[in-house]
Amino acid sequence: MIPQTTSLKTKQNWQHALANAINSADELLALLGLSGQLAAIDKAQIRQFPVRVPRSYIKKMRYGDASDPLLRQVFPLIDEGFRVDGYKADPVGDHLAIKSPGILQKYQGRALLLMTGACAIHCRYCFRRHFPYSESNPLAGQWQQSLDALNADKSITEVILSGGDPLSLNDEKLANAIEDLNQITHLKRLRIHTRLPVVLPERITESLLNYLQNTHLKVVMVIHANHANEIDEEAAQVLSDLRQAGVQLLNQTVLLKGINDSVDALVGLSERLNEVDVQPYYLHLLDKVAGAHHFDVEEELAVSLIENLRQQLPGYLVPRLVRELQGEASKTVIS
Repeated sequence: MIPQTTSLKTKQNWQHALANAINSADELLALLGLSGQLAAIDKAQIRQFPVRVPRSYIKKMRYGDASDPLLRQVFPLIDEGFRVDGYKADPVGDHLAIKSPGILQKYQGRALLLMTGACAIHCRYCFRRHFPYSESNPLAGQWQQSLDALNADKSITEVILSGGDPLSLNDEKLANAIEDLNQITHLKRLRIHTRLPVVLPERITESLLNYLQNTHLKVVMVIHANHANEIDEEAAQVLSDLRQAGVQLLNQTVLLKGINDSVDALVGLSERLNEVDVQPYYLHLLDKVAGAHHFDVEEELAVSLIENLRQQLPGYLVPRLVRELQGEASKTVIS
């Protein structure tokens, strides 16, 4: 059993927090004292990809600052409505990588399970914002088919739980899924891609930690933080709880214009990750998804930023600058 700490929340608490997330651009601005200061995309287009921000994440934003790097990640700016050549609904070829219902396989030895389309937060640069989750959800009556496909392919040694965010599922569903994966003898690792330890720390419950600790699979959790301000003391505590449960913690970041496209911001993030014992892993160039062009950072600037990081930080705190390209056998390392 994991020793209970003050950071561990009940299932009801995190689900209540999730249900009470802000879903209005106007309300978000009002809470920050910014009413009328930012122009949002029209409501008809917002309905296609709604606003969703947990209140615990909003508390980390700077009151009265329209340029706050956390606010800019979730506010639906009018720029989203502009059509730009080269930006499309499926920028990384997810549809072509569907192996069976809910399973994507792009790289040798790894398979990705799209566990849910739900997420605690809607980041406006999300590369799956247009993905048809209703057609590819293995837990919606197709779970056994997905397990059969994994069982049949002995080359797969690692399963990646993704979505949406897999931690949006309740503990019972996650526990059942992990137990089923435990029965596949050729699997060695369970990787979980999630933003919830950062944006909804309440989600890291005692029962979840026990499930992760008791699987025989090596558990790797890749969190997603883009700015040091996202990792407050509550997030730091639940990350500590995860480490105590034996979970290896990595971080991936998306390079975003006006949010973290400076040496100071990236150094600050790596230093903060080091303080909470999370390894900087990837710095992603933006996936060119329709509606996110205003976040894009030129590759030349990205390379310059990484070179500056190498001058200021030890090598183990410098993430790899990568881009995901459709059809490639791995992420493409830029620098």
